[in-house]
Amino acid sequence: MCGILGVVATSPVNQLLYDGLMVLQHRGQDAAGIATAERDEFHLHKASGLVRDVFRTRNMRALPGNMGIAHCRYPTAGSAFDSSLSQPFYVNSPFGIVLGHNGNLTNTEQLKEEMYRQDLRHINTHSDSEVLLNALAHELQATAKGFRLDLDTIFGAVAAVHRRCRGAYAVVAMIAGYGMLAFRDPFGIRPLVFGSNETPDGTEYLFASESVALDTLGFKVLRDVAPGEAIFIDFDHRMHQRQCAQSSALAPCIFEFVYLARPDSVIDGVSVYEARLRMGEHLADKLVKHIPVDEIDVVIPIPDSSRPSAMQLAQRIGVPYREGFVKNRYIGRTFIMPGQATRKRSVRQKLNTVAQEFKGKRVLLVDDSIVRGTTSREIVEMARAAGALKVYFASASPPVRYPNVYGIDMPTRSELIATGRTGEEIAREIGADALVYQDLDALKASIRELKPSLCRFDTSCFDGTYVTGDVSPEYLRAIELAREGYGAAAKDDPWMSNQLQLNLMSVE
Repeated sequence: MCGILGVVATSPVNQLLYDGLMVLQHRGQDAAGIATAERDEFHLHKASGLVRDVFRTRNMRALPGNMGIAHCRYPTAGSAFDSSLSQPFYVNSPFGIVLGHNGNLTNTEQLKEEMYRQDLRHINTHSDSEVLLNALAHELQATAKGFRLDLDTIFGAVAAVHRRCRGAYAVVAMIAGYGMLAFRDPFGIRPLVFGSNETPDGTEYLFASESVALDTLGFKVLRDVAPGEAIFIDFDHRMHQRQCAQSSALAPCIFEFVYLARPDSVIDGVSVYEARLRMGEHLADKLVKHIPVDEIDVVIPIPDSSRPSAMQLAQRIGVPYREGFVKNRYIGRTFIMPGQATRKRSVRQKLNTVAQEFKGKRVLLVDDSIVRGTTSREIVEMARAAGALKVYFASASPPVRYPNVYGIDMPTRSELIATGRTGEEIAREIGADALVYQDLDALKASIRELKPSLCRFDTSCFDGTYVTGDVSPEYLRAIELAREGYGAAAKDDPWMSNQLQLNLMSVE
């Protein structure tokens, strides 16, 4: 999960890109980068850290141009401390390309081998985004006739990328001297939307991971980039679009609606906020079958993404809704820290209880999901310490039993609390008096009720069905072995070990 932006404007875009990254900061807190273009010259600045820390006034002044792309990075295991993996990436041959990517390729190792032996291209990092960039560059070179590009060449190169690359990818890229290219994988797993803004000097275009970026920057949403589609905007602001995949079928990641996206975003025509309200309704219908309503005094969300679901659940069952946790806005995601004492401290730095909402009450805690269970366990303990008589727990999504391989750093199966455990066993593990999970069919219905034509999703972290069809048990085991191997290598290096722990980001 990363945030990407691409802007073609009639005035300098550096401030637009910065402001857009601030809006998308929730999609990646590890690193940030901006690349701008003045015809055939690129300007690039990127580094590890939050957007506000990466860009200073001197950096912004060094980013001239009316066209640009930006990226905020969410890391994969073992790479949070490696600043060389910050995006956008640049390659100088052919033509000069900079690229930002949200998602994850599932055939990275095969592609790296092909590029080394067949395409004679050297991949300098462990990033699949650099592999994707070189795949695009090679296909442009292979498709071009001479040293000039035309639309058929550009769209033909994207079609070749679709044939070679597997997995999830939403991409914004700039080709030196030509313009901006945006495309989405044939399943549309990761979101990409675009819009326009009319100015006295002409039409401006903006691509973004979420519609909220367009709203806040004053652009009118036109539509989502279709699965397998490519859109090219040249320096004269002429827009060209073409379906480049041999076959495509929209199957967005359902976890975007559960947790990843901001509630004020609209993804593939569905309001994230409304979807979360529906999740609360369906969760309420299941809850009353397992926990008597008169056993619940108050419904309390675990901020922030579970609030809409908790509010709607409380209304549906007729129980008061209360804010029982106050969140520290200056703490990012809950990290898995080394050592139990550090884990507890990290959660308590992020959340604090409003004691009077718990004391002497039977409370229902509502969260968007339970992944490792570390955060859930600590929050249940906090509720009891605040005086709760009973603590029930409800998850707006089903049990997470499988890794996500499409760009979310969900841990290996052995780290997932739901692996090999029943609901009752998970309740005991987190210390809850009872636990209710959303049903997968109900979760799908929460979104489909808002857009009936959206009939397919990637739900792999819940059911182990991977929409690209190329993820085997052997592939998952190889990922787990690589992760375990990295962890073993880090044991003898305290700094490296700490960085690894920081990078195992919990999405709870």
